[in-house]
Amino acid sequence: MRLKRLLLSLGLTVYVLGANAQGWNADLGNGKYKNPILHVDYSDPDVCAGQEGYYMTASSFNSSPGLPILHSMDLVNWELIGYALQNQVPIEHFQTVRHGDGVWAPSIRFHNGEYYIYWGDPDFGIYMVKTKNPAGIWEEPVLVKAGKGYIDTCPLWDEDGKAYLSYAFAGSRASVKTVLMLSEMNVDGTKLIGNPAMVFDGHNGHTTVEGSKIYKRDGYYWIMAPAGGVKPGWQLAMRSKNVWGPYESKIVLHQGDTKMNGPHQGGYVETPNGEGWFIHFQDRWAFGRIINLEPVIWKEGWPIMGKDTNKDGIGEPVAEWTKPNVGKNYPATPLISSDEFNGYQYGLQWQWQANQNPDKQWGWLSGNLGFMRLNCIPRDEDMKTMWMMPNLLLQKFPGANFTATTKLTFENNPDAKESSTGLIVFGEDYSYIAIEQDADAKLRLVQRLMKDARTSKESETEITAIAIDQKMIYFRAKVEMLQDKEPFDGKVTFYYSTDGKIFKVFGKPFKPSAGRWVGAKIGLFATGTKNISDSSYADYDWFRVESDNEAKKTAMSTNLREQEVINNKAKTSLTANK
Repeated sequence: MRLKRLLLSLGLTVYVLGANAQGWNADLGNGKYKNPILHVDYSDPDVCAGQEGYYMTASSFNSSPGLPILHSMDLVNWELIGYALQNQVPIEHFQTVRHGDGVWAPSIRFHNGEYYIYWGDPDFGIYMVKTKNPAGIWEEPVLVKAGKGYIDTCPLWDEDGKAYLSYAFAGSRASVKTVLMLSEMNVDGTKLIGNPAMVFDGHNGHTTVEGSKIYKRDGYYWIMAPAGGVKPGWQLAMRSKNVWGPYESKIVLHQGDTKMNGPHQGGYVETPNGEGWFIHFQDRWAFGRIINLEPVIWKEGWPIMGKDTNKDGIGEPVAEWTKPNVGKNYPATPLISSDEFNGYQYGLQWQWQANQNPDKQWGWLSGNLGFMRLNCIPRDEDMKTMWMMPNLLLQKFPGANFTATTKLTFENNPDAKESSTGLIVFGEDYSYIAIEQDADAKLRLVQRLMKDARTSKESETEITAIAIDQKMIYFRAKVEMLQDKEPFDGKVTFYYSTDGKIFKVFGKPFKPSAGRWVGAKIGLFATGTKNISDSSYADYDWFRVESDNEAKKTAMSTNLREQEVINNKAKTSLTANK
């Protein structure tokens, strides 16, 4: 940490040290973009035009904070600006890890000067939050409709002052699915009124229709919804002159001859000049449900999403396209994944696996001291693996190929048996590299590889371990996508270093896997097994994410700057001696 402050004092920017280096950038810099626009797991995205630019949200399931809010001026370059939920609701219920539960397929709309988000929690019902400032604090959630099985909700305020909500059912809770429903709402959008009606039945050729978004355009009511399942599915558009139907339907986007599986579930938006655009996800297994942008043209009263390559009226995803015409060219702004842990706010990319329990001190930032402390709080005895540990500080994979490196100092209390801390790649299979104190209070470096974390025990992990005699250490994980088509296999290789310069491979390569409805994640942890008055802890100096090319440039820049520091110190010493 002393070297870090010295480098900063000499004018070395955070950018040079890699804090803003990323794993993915879709803006090609020549007026075009490539898909995906975000190689990040923002499942079930929805988008709206706002007072300034565009806003996106996505499913957050059990992670806390929840309901991410992203902003863009051109629909290609996005910035994560906050969360609508600081805690999942009900708060106490989600203090326990609930994999795959929570926030499902939200929708975001701008209405009468306020931003609204609706989502279905399959176990509790339909919720709504709103705000006038999407980058600020959102109001407390309102339970619009209590009950099980309600998902994939979307509001529409009509010109006559009436309001409606479309939604679907989760078969796992409701015992029915593949239908789309519509209900009237009160004008302020806080309660469903009247009798709901089924407005589309997908059992005849459009199984698992869900994720509906409702719009009004050119005198038609439009419902757009995916069908066919997450990985092999397609996108439907339905239209009717009457909000209650009947709706005629048409497939408007499918895989076709491309290698983009399951192009569906997303949101439609128009730019001020009338261009149509559709943002949707594609499931890439461990790399998550990543975000793509398709141009939309209207032909004979129907949308075509993507490019009608086969001239059959059905769009196929584009690999590259001209950026949306929004009247101005905006610079590339890759999402931030690195964190120097300076100040008192975590980077917005970080989420816990559950709401923080006020009785459990998982860790803190250190204000202006320049590090983050994670405490080795003992986990519950019934947690046989890390699958149900709430205090994993994780973020989504930031790209297809990237390297994440962190520097830490482990301060172990000899009385705190079997404490450990390290860098983890997490999913239903997970692996981590860590420094740990064993039952004899000796330190060792370990890599553990856990298969099927939901049902296994940590004692069943594959383990590589060596003794170690220092507490300051660097950990690194190199993540690679081995192919850019199904099944999108990946590989993770762990490294360690004692000086931050020479990194050695440690343990076995690991194939990352998805979690419950989410992609694999990467992050940090600290844990223990014994309750004592003063737990072991780890101080994390920084966490830096880079693409492969950026990693090489950063290493060269850092080494040059370190050499400059040494030379300057030598010159200063020589001058003083004279």
